[in-house]
Amino acid sequence: MKHKPADKIQDLQYFGEFGGVNPSISDSSTYTFLSAKTMFDTFEGNTEGCYLYSRHSSPSNLYLGQALAAMENTEAAAVTASGMGAITPVILQLCDAGEHIVTSRTIYGGTYAFMKNFLPKLNISTSFVDITNLEAVEAAITDKTKILYCEAVSNPLLEVADLKALSALSKKHNLKLVVDNTFTPLSVTPRDFGADVVIHSLTKFINGSSDTVGGVICADAEFINALKDVNDGACMLLGSTMDSMRAASILKNLRTLHIRIKKHSENANHLAQKFEELGLRVCYPGLNSHKGKDIFKDYMNEEYGFGGMLTVDVGSLAKANEVMELMQERNLGYLAVSLGFYKTLFSAPGTSTSSEISEEEQAEMGLTDGLIRFSIGLDNDISRTFEAMKQCMQDVGVL
Repeated sequence: MKHKPADKIQDLQYFGEFGGVNPSISDSSTYTFLSAKTMFDTFEGNTEGCYLYSRHSSPSNLYLGQALAAMENTEAAAVTASGMGAITPVILQLCDAGEHIVTSRTIYGGTYAFMKNFLPKLNISTSFVDITNLEAVEAAITDKTKILYCEAVSNPLLEVADLKALSALSKKHNLKLVVDNTFTPLSVTPRDFGADVVIHSLTKFINGSSDTVGGVICADAEFINALKDVNDGACMLLGSTMDSMRAASILKNLRTLHIRIKKHSENANHLAQKFEELGLRVCYPGLNSHKGKDIFKDYMNEEYGFGGMLTVDVGSLAKANEVMELMQERNLGYLAVSLGFYKTLFSAPGTSTSSEISEEEQAEMGLTDGLIRFSIGLDNDISRTFEAMKQCMQDVGVL
């Protein structure tokens, strides 16, 4: 029987040092050795089960990495201090000066800024394309291209990437397909459809309590070991190390991810359907009006739904701000960036999480002033929430 992603997490067993039901936290930055020879071998990466220095690895980070690798169906994983701390070393490990990346035009603003503004300093160029247009994607590939980068569901426009088709293009042109799966943990397993590297910001749904920043890189063991190499590993040398306390905290929250994702998806699907019935312009992968629904449905682990993210266009930035401020005042959520919290979070991405993208490029990709990005929370009675949100929109004249 094929195990589901959440089952693979559940089946991992870690006992604490004294028999605790949670693994002990390795609250040390450095580790002792009984012999100099063992220290040398560990430094060279040749001693299984020994630890040298927490920037290299620690038991707490290893436990979390193993659980996330199991979830994403990869051989190994490396956890990092942030989502960007996962994204940047992957790119720098795979690309040298003079080389090239093809990526989606709609990606997280920090990723966009890194590719658009920082990588040219290292003589690495990027082409931003409509990731749903496979002809445009292939046309952008050159003999210098090394990475095809996308988000399984894009931030903030919720475009759905055709992972099978993008994997085929990657193999045809000898590229690495790197997929950011932050919006859709458990719902989609990109590795099953040809992704070479899967990235998450653990800050979001996976941790779920908005109290921790973290990231992870899931891939084959050879690539993860290369990232950790003491001589030229990008994770090792850039130092984006996760703290052991944070790793232990995220691992505990990971155990409830399957329950939370089901509720996030259930609530988001309900609101998306109801908002669309009101005549609002809604984007949600579970709606029949979403052009990527069939692709998502083909890839999804069905019990986890279409995810907890949706957007609603209320016509103008002024209206968006009025609606969000009123919803916060009435305790329907928080006007805040990020996502995956137990409360609904909402923001106008054009002036927040995607503000790194110029106004001209935002207009070209369809990121309008009035767009509100919602990360739908774990409300017990989502129909009650809908009626209250509807009233807010009526009160400010959106409806």
